[in-house]
Amino acid sequence: MSKFGNYCKESYDELVHKVSWPTFKELQNSAVVVAVAALIFAIVIFIMDYVCGVQGGVWKGILGLIYELIG
Repeated sequence: MSKFGNYCKESYDELVHKVSWPTFKELQNSAVVVAVAALIFAIVIFIMDYVCGVQGGVWKGILGLIYELIG
């Protein structure tokens, strides 16, 4: 058997018999945790962007401030 065929056979065997897959409930819980964490990060970044980026009524954001400091 070729090396690639052997690799495919062993990979399939490992995925089917050796990997412990999460239950649907565990998967849902993990998805909720990721969604909440992403929302918290988005809010924090928005607040940082708003505090550092509003100058004279012009929305520049964090990147605009960095580009201004560099250039």
